[in-house]
Amino acid sequence: MGWSLVVVSLIVLWIASLWKVLYSSSSTSFSKTSFLSDDRALSKRNVLLVVAHPDDESMFFSPTINYLISRGHNLYILCFSIGNADGVGNTRKQEFYQACAVLKVPLQQVKVLDHPDLQDGFGKVWDHELLAKIIEEEVSSHGIDMIITFDNYGVSGHCNHRDVHHGVCRLLHNVSKRSVEAWELTSTCILRKYSGPVDIWLSMLLPLRYADGMTHCLLNEHPRKSFHAMAEHSSQWIWFRKLFVSFSSYTYVNTLRKIKEEVKKS
Repeated sequence: MGWSLVVVSLIVLWIASLWKVLYSSSSTSFSKTSFLSDDRALSKRNVLLVVAHPDDESMFFSPTINYLISRGHNLYILCFSIGNADGVGNTRKQEFYQACAVLKVPLQQVKVLDHPDLQDGFGKVWDHELLAKIIEEEVSSHGIDMIITFDNYGVSGHCNHRDVHHGVCRLLHNVSKRSVEAWELTSTCILRKYSGPVDIWLSMLLPLRYADGMTHCLLNEHPRKSFHAMAEHSSQWIWFRKLFVSFSSYTYVNTLRKIKEEVKKS
């Protein structure tokens, strides 16, 4: 009887959480101020999403992508590798473009690199200065005024994710006089990470504790689109990734935290 009550309660909570995600499109940025609510939000922002591998955009950042695209901001995506750790990099590169098309990111604003010193894989150390240089070129070419990337842990702890974060921080240090702000996707504990839409309640609560606008919670307005985008990565769309996308909180919500000024001085 006790276990049955727990199971029923979890099912009800899951359904209520999913309903909240699906029917909250009119208020999908939860904080004391809305994300991109400053004066520059009156015009389109030029935003650069920096990731490490094809499928990062669909597995981790789709709530953010949907939020930006639906509000008419110019989103560029820079992917630092073709994901060739298993020898299928060319296939994954094409899948990446297909997934970005599903997410409504203009393909001319999507770039995938295959640099010999930036190859996919655990134990592959990426030079932070090289990363910063490449990111700076993108910033200059497209008039980027906002960067979004992984945090120091990189959600999954993958070393390439973490290196991308440090590359962005190095860029901020190098161009500290330029008006470029950067935001990181916050990593969560494993319980929250695999709680699916249930995590939205805690994710919505945390930004409300802060009045400085340094943390924002973005619900995914189109979670179905996230599934369809990830399905375009057919070489990776095996059973455990299907489970990941279903149960990962990152399918339903992103919490973005501004990379603080003092990080630039590190």
